[in-house]
Amino acid sequence: MNLDLRLVQCFTVVAEHQHFSRAAEALHTTQPSLSRQIRRLEQQVGVRLLDRTTHGTRLSEAGEVFLPQAKELLRAAVEAMARTRAAARPGSITIGYSKGLVITAAVRALRDRDPDAEVHTRLLAWNDARGALLEHRVDAVVTRLPFPTDQLRVTVLHDEPRVLVVPRDHRLVGEESVTLDDIADEPIPHVRQSDPLLNAYWRLDPRPDGQPAPDGPLAEALEDKHELIAAGQAVAIGPPLDHSTGLHPILTTIPLHGVEPSQVVLATRTGRPQPSGHRFPQACRSSAHRNPPGWPHPHDVIRGGSARPHKRSPSVPDLPPQRPDEIGGPLGGCLAHR
Repeated sequence: MNLDLRLVQCFTVVAEHQHFSRAAEALHTTQPSLSRQIRRLEQQVGVRLLDRTTHGTRLSEAGEVFLPQAKELLRAAVEAMARTRAAARPGSITIGYSKGLVITAAVRALRDRDPDAEVHTRLLAWNDARGALLEHRVDAVVTRLPFPTDQLRVTVLHDEPRVLVVPRDHRLVGEESVTLDDIADEPIPHVRQSDPLLNAYWRLDPRPDGQPAPDGPLAEALEDKHELIAAGQAVAIGPPLDHSTGLHPILTTIPLHGVEPSQVVLATRTGRPQPSGHRFPQACRSSAHRNPPGWPHPHDVIRGGSARPHKRSPSVPDLPPQRPDEIGGPLGGCLAHR
């Protein structure tokens, strides 16, 4: 009954990084302070949870058992607070979005249709869409596939080309487009904190011929990856960002030919909708038919599992269709006229 959730969070971060120094940096604290907090948690639980080794830190047998329970405790605490706040503010909705994606029209539509509603927006880290939804920090997310979609409802909005990211002095700058053959030997960085599905997708690993993507340096975060590319140590495959939406000023992009586009999606939690979602069904129905030419219809819905971007195919309509007013509350149709 005396378990301190702040200490539990520290433990999960150390377990994720498997290194006290990197975990301390992620938590914006010092390594000695973090070590003291972990010792306090181990005293509260009554067992050793982490073992230090010459290569870093690993979970003890008890820590392996405690970790999933710790994550569930934190998730339940966040959800309890979020649901309580939502009950006190039933007319409020928060829309998350990834860098480089525009949601202005959707937000305006929601505010125009219900002036009394509180519509908030939140820019999310490139790998935080799922976590933000499940932790109730946002009620809907506009982001890019792929990511694990269990417990989520995912609606395809439109395709987005993938591009090659290179420094401005790269040998391929000036080409109208490039293919995978042009970068067959170019190292592609790994991002340490990326989901394996996401990492493989943006590295195009394996390549269509079954060969692995060339290994590149390890980066801790997206910004570190951009620094590696700017220094000429690697190239990368990414979404079509520009300098106003997060691209490093020394980098540029080249269209990548012969590679399937990524997909921009609307994601919401499954289960009972956000209370404010009941205010917007008519707005969604009235705007759902305004999709720009070439956009997939909002009824193309992906449920559960790990969703990978894909071309529209005869298999897509076999998924259970949804009306726009059923697609995650207020946003389903309004995003159609982005």
